[in-house]
Amino acid sequence: MDAKDAAVAPAMEEYNKFIIRMNTPRVVVDNAVGATATVVKVDSARERGVLLEVLRVLADLDLVIGKAYISSDGRWFMNVFHVTDRHGRKLADLHLASKLELSLCADADDNGNDAPDEVAGGEICGATELALAGDDRPGLLSEIFAVLRDAECDVVAAKVWTHNGRVACLISVVFGSANDPHSIVARLRSVLIGDHGERVTAGMGPPSTAHSDRRMHQLMFDDRDYERAGCRVKTPLVVSVQNWVDRGYSVVNVECRDRPKLLFDVVCTLIDMEYVVFHGTVDTDGIRAHQVKFLAPKSNSASKFGLKSFTSR
Repeated sequence: MDAKDAAVAPAMEEYNKFIIRMNTPRVVVDNAVGATATVVKVDSARERGVLLEVLRVLADLDLVIGKAYISSDGRWFMNVFHVTDRHGRKLADLHLASKLELSLCADADDNGNDAPDEVAGGEICGATELALAGDDRPGLLSEIFAVLRDAECDVVAAKVWTHNGRVACLISVVFGSANDPHSIVARLRSVLIGDHGERVTAGMGPPSTAHSDRRMHQLMFDDRDYERAGCRVKTPLVVSVQNWVDRGYSVVNVECRDRPKLLFDVVCTLIDMEYVVFHGTVDTDGIRAHQVKFLAPKSNSASKFGLKSFTSR
């Protein structure tokens, strides 16, 4: 390092510290503003995945979002959430702000990659993640685990979702030293195919650093279960898409039965369809939910079928 670089280095270090402080998410939890709900405000530099990470933390803490306001202008965003516990009460634990800040600050490592989060079985040394998808049928899960039992695999964790006649599984297993993982995956593929299976997924790899619910969304979206005919929605569901070409937005309206993690599921689906949420409002009366999102699409086509898939599950 020459004399010039040595003189510039301290200034650059202070500049980098300033940028970090400026971009660090700020979280405020207020129990005095709302009469029936705790208000959570999150503002930060707009970065990939911040909105989804906030929703993931609120869902993992078992909180119910009654209202929400999402705003993102330029490189900055502010989200406001009115939340309660599952019993409809304000939050007693006001340490939520520190929990959110820690999670958001740890959301990306120094290389800009997603930091490890909750992983189904990923903390077990030597675990392998099996990703399976196919036609659902009675007894399928029993057959899958029978194959793993016969192969003397230790099942560390598992998550299963079904929708519209399709099933998706993430199973973390530890193979025995005498096992051939590829032959086990081949047997699982045969089980998924069954007598009439046409489109199946059976793969394995190291445990993903992504949250398990996020992985399940990706697995089911890749399976494209929403394209199957015969989807029956038991409760009234309205999904509409409007393109505001002059303003560069697509406006998505979703009205459906309210349920836990609904907002998380909708945002996951929009991200999988390569849309970015810039603005939005959420309102619910405890039974029905109404969501309006202003999106900037990464492609020229808009599809509402994926949203119907995850709101109707």
